[in-house]
Amino acid sequence: MASTDWKRIGWMAAAALLLGAVIGAGAGLLTLMLYGIERAMLGYVEGSAAPGPFAVPAVRRAVSVTVGLTVAGVIWWLLRTKTTKVPSVKKAVAGDRMPVWQTIMHVCLQIFIVGSGASIGREVAPRELGAMLAQRFCDLFRLTGIDRRTVVAVAAGAGLGGVYNAPFAGMFFAVEILLADVAIENVAFGLGMSATAAFVASSIKGRHVFYDISNMQNDLTPTLMLAALLIGALCGVAGAWFRRGSQWAESHKPQGAAILWQMPLAGVLTGMVSLALPQIMGNGRAAAQLGFSTVSTQEGRSIAELINPDSTLFGTNSTYLSDLGSTSDTVSPWTALGLNPRQSELLLVMMVLAFTFIAKAAITLLTIRSGASGGVLQPGIALGSTLGAMFGIFWAMAFPADSVTACALIGAAALLSASQQAPLMAMCLVLELTAAPSTFYVPVTLGVAVSASLSHQLLRK
Repeated sequence: MASTDWKRIGWMAAAALLLGAVIGAGAGLLTLMLYGIERAMLGYVEGSAAPGPFAVPAVRRAVSVTVGLTVAGVIWWLLRTKTTKVPSVKKAVAGDRMPVWQTIMHVCLQIFIVGSGASIGREVAPRELGAMLAQRFCDLFRLTGIDRRTVVAVAAGAGLGGVYNAPFAGMFFAVEILLADVAIENVAFGLGMSATAAFVASSIKGRHVFYDISNMQNDLTPTLMLAALLIGALCGVAGAWFRRGSQWAESHKPQGAAILWQMPLAGVLTGMVSLALPQIMGNGRAAAQLGFSTVSTQEGRSIAELINPDSTLFGTNSTYLSDLGSTSDTVSPWTALGLNPRQSELLLVMMVLAFTFIAKAAITLLTIRSGASGGVLQPGIALGSTLGAMFGIFWAMAFPADSVTACALIGAAALLSASQQAPLMAMCLVLELTAAPSTFYVPVTLGVAVSASLSHQLLRK
């Protein structure tokens, strides 16, 4: 019988508790930093009542993102050409050394551009911070080889779990993506550190549901299961395309002084698009909530509660969607097409969702291509939510018992799964961010299964 390795148990416990707590504190402080930057640059702080800068003056939105990407472009050029480069998390897991102050600056720049309105995810920042701290922890305990690799991977996952209060997603990110080894020891270690990080981070930044899906139906229906199959196939194709696009953008980043004009240009273009579509700004929360807030006709309300300018989703002063086409008794531009008010309303919602999907994908890839660092998890959720909502509008016409919000939920998990090629992480992240009822785990799982399988086959080709 093999003897118990108490030394190994000791450093694993220390890593799960001590390192997890430090990473959680970092994730919490990064979130507070994001809120502070949003308040300074845009004059608002994202939350359930204001998931995006809808009430921010259009000119301020454009100026904020342009200034943010211009400043970040200069600093990133200095970091990448004058100092030690910061490796990716995957390279850090493989053994590349992450320098301390360069990594901290790199992390803060990612939060800065997201807070100023750049269309890119912020989840890479806490993962890099976790990986850097883990390497120092391994130095302290003199861990090498597979043990060092495991600690760095799990710590990166804990950063994700901490910033989004999603310990399951953090664990699966480590074992499914970075380690590609779902051994029971890795799972337990990952859960312990991610749970600790999530608890500490939430104690600093507060606890709240990231996405509001309260418009979703109460019961699971057989037709929603059929919808999950179709949404999974649709998002599998779109997710594979988005993954290819993000890989292309990452591989074509400017390596020298070109970043000094490409990132400002990306800021200008983002600002121009945000004049009409403010929901494309930031890490994707606003665009995703647009899909989650679309409701079905069975509730006796408009097909999109968000069209109401008094909707709490956009704040009481928002007139963005109502300006695109009136749904009141006044004559709307859609009546010229022979459409009744209900049909006009449906067309309006479909247009907004379609434009949001296209613009969010294009601007996110442009931001990465210009030289910015960041993630694509939240943009992937946004794309899946809007695509699922578009499908759900048509589906709810035939099956009014199924809400568009449920279709958006399935789409968010399915497209994220396809774009990340990590079905377990994707499913857990979306379910944790929405606090979805356990009843809907079944259709979400089915949609993710179809999406993951189809996208895998497409990407192999």
